[in-house]
Amino acid sequence: MAKLPVVLSIAGSDNSAGAGVQADLKTFSANGVYGVTAVTCVVAEVPGRVSAIHAVPVEVVLEQVRLLFGAFPIGAMKTGMLYSAEVIRGVCALLRDLAREEGGLPPLVVDPVMVATSGDALVSENAVALYQSELFPLAAVVTPNLDEVRALWGRPVSSLGEMREAGAALSHLHGTAFLIKGGHLKGSEAVDLLCRGGEVHEFRSAYVPGVSTHGTGCTYSAAIAAGLGCGLPLVDAVGAAKGYVSRAIGGYLRWEHGGRSTDALHHGV
Repeated sequence: MAKLPVVLSIAGSDNSAGAGVQADLKTFSANGVYGVTAVTCVVAEVPGRVSAIHAVPVEVVLEQVRLLFGAFPIGAMKTGMLYSAEVIRGVCALLRDLAREEGGLPPLVVDPVMVATSGDALVSENAVALYQSELFPLAAVVTPNLDEVRALWGRPVSSLGEMREAGAALSHLHGTAFLIKGGHLKGSEAVDLLCRGGEVHEFRSAYVPGVSTHGTGCTYSAAIAAGLGCGLPLVDAVGAAKGYVSRAIGGYLRWEHGGRSTDALHHGV
């Protein structure tokens, strides 16, 4: 009888399957864990375009999480697009209740999804403050990209030195680890910094130009959660996840259809 660690994704649904819970499930399977999901919203999107978002009622989101915790030994969790202040507030309250009932929570990876690769806003305006006050205190690690760092830190980041400064400041402010993802700097390497307390760990991979995928942040955070669910220490989980997402980008898929080119991460690498 096979038995795999169980990892939960609380996130939105992406119909193009490059991001959201669909990408998370592919990533979980590729990294040796059994994925379960609580869907927060349904997004009509393809790489480069978001045309509609429909929220799932908060009571349905919370019931999904309750049922899963009652049926499975959840070994790790991640949050992706929570979308509304109501869902953020409800999920955080439920997680705090579950922590009291179960004597603690499994490690939580927070991908603070705020802006799509296309530039479209993916959370309501008042949700950012709730991320910081309600969700970050529950997290084992928060994984912002540079656009999200700007929203959280209040300053743009355009260099590795500023990434270090922002990571140290955010880790100190929120009392948890921050993985500052530097892919948007677009140098010859994609450099990420894991900042925790006074420690900084650096992760590098070759930057892959000319690829227009989406869902990299979802995939990266899901792979970290998979590693934590397998019992890896945080630094090792991030290192393994960096390798996985780099392979998924480097082995990207591409289709030509309807006069346009569409790229996607190769989650099966």
